[in-house]
Amino acid sequence: MIVLIVHMTVKAETEEECKRLLRDMADATRKEPGCLQYIVHQSADNSQNFAFYEQYVDQEALDAHWASAHFAWYIKGGVDALVTTRTRELFLPLD
Repeated sequence: MIVLIVHMTVKAETEEECKRLLRDMADATRKEPGCLQYIVHQSADNSQNFAFYEQYVDQEALDAHWASAHFAWYIKGGVDALVTTRTRELFLPLD
């Protein structure tokens, strides 16, 4: 199992559009065979900040997610235009 944690900040006044896109993205991603969890959070302190907690069975499942049509549509085609900063960190289980 692997975990991807993403933090991102979006442009002011785009929070509602971002939430709509991220809800759709989460719904589609949770249906992927290799997805174990896909949870999106919005900061309670700054509405422009979002965090994703993504859990996949393996790297192949994550790669399939990145190659999916819904990823291209919701992220590359929508959310990316709203983002001002983003960090990603991949976590592997301890043996």
